[in-house]
Amino acid sequence: MPLKTNTTDAGGNGVMPTSRFHVQPLPGANFGGMVEVAGIADARAAIAAAEAEPETLPAALCDARGFLLLRGMGAISEDPELLVRLSRLFGSEVEDYNQTLVKKSTVHPEVPEIFIVSNVPPVSKIPPARPNPPLTEDGKLPTRFPHRRGWHTDQSYRRPPPDISLFYAVKPSPKGQGQTLFANGILAYEALPPELRARVEGLDGIHSSSANGRTEYAVRDGNPPKDLEPHEAPQRQPVVRTHPVTVEKALYLCEAGQMDWVDGPFVGLEPGPDGEGGKLLYEIMQHYTRPEFVYAHEWEENDLVIWDNRSLIHSSTWFDADKIQRVMWRTTVRGNPGTEYAGERRSWIPV
Repeated sequence: MPLKTNTTDAGGNGVMPTSRFHVQPLPGANFGGMVEVAGIADARAAIAAAEAEPETLPAALCDARGFLLLRGMGAISEDPELLVRLSRLFGSEVEDYNQTLVKKSTVHPEVPEIFIVSNVPPVSKIPPARPNPPLTEDGKLPTRFPHRRGWHTDQSYRRPPPDISLFYAVKPSPKGQGQTLFANGILAYEALPPELRARVEGLDGIHSSSANGRTEYAVRDGNPPKDLEPHEAPQRQPVVRTHPVTVEKALYLCEAGQMDWVDGPFVGLEPGPDGEGGKLLYEIMQHYTRPEFVYAHEWEENDLVIWDNRSLIHSSTWFDADKIQRVMWRTTVRGNPGTEYAGERRSWIPV
């Protein structure tokens, strides 16, 4: 479909499309689009064209309900600043990871706005475990919770949370391994059964960093949570969140590793993994990750994906880290979390 970027011609004869960008639906997906740039083969020129039409790709992201794919962006590997330039189109701030609590080994040594996700030292991030069983009964990649674990949205344990993430494949794993799964909270919310919708409206979740020792796994293992500084404290977020641009409602929550399973996962419900709140979270996540709401991305080298954290969750998948070296770069964009966060100081910055 052509993008909604039009202008009036010099003679005032109405509108005509001028954008070089075109979005094709993603094969096998109920949301998202693949971006094509007319007449441009070079990624540098594509980024320059995007800067010349700064509203085009953000509008396309909204039209595609939160997910875009750009292929052939290999110039970013040679010049990582290009990724930052493109990221700036999606918000007023591209996060500097040297100002966050992440390990310094995960920050790009020359471009601090880039977070490195890799099993290669010094990052040495271990991929998730392979699901058991590794395939569904019909031989497909598991996507549905709890067969698939690890579903989250980036940095939901902060207020205000971030808007957009851009993820670039410097060196992806081969097809069939290391996919990234995306579930669409807008579609999942629209399909909620009436009884479940009534239970989640007005409900707040309690989100916490996995480093805080408040994950479902830590609680079930009997590990005591760590003492937290004020800037590390868990944060409340609405389970039903209104998108600040499209005004669509979406589910907004994570599962085992990024919710607070000591005092939550929900405000006002019995806490703990076996409490009323934990049972409700399992029910919501089983619905949220139904196959019709999920897209599995098989990475190719130089792929760039852009997703909206305000309405999507994602999960990584297993790859054979003993044989494969995988290197991915991520940027995170902030600027428009919604009116409910207006005027808030950043929760993760020490006072």
